[in-house]
Amino acid sequence: MTVTKQRFLDVQQAAERLNKTERFVRRLIEERRIAYFKFGRAVRIGEDDLEQFIAAGRVEPVGRGLRRVV
Repeated sequence: MTVTKQRFLDVQQAAERLNKTERFVRRLIEERRIAYFKFGRAVRIGEDDLEQFIAAGRVEPVGRGLRRVV
């Protein structure tokens, strides 16, 4: 995808989408666990990058017959 056509979110908007605090999003950025852009001092997260972050955390359910024994 072309970066110029991508929509960017600020930290507050990203936090609202994740239903988390701004501090949580800033920690993700600081730990480089999510891709981001810097425009001068402004930090922005691409919508596509946020969607990829969400998808990466997805855990598939285990079928009933495949219970895991710990």
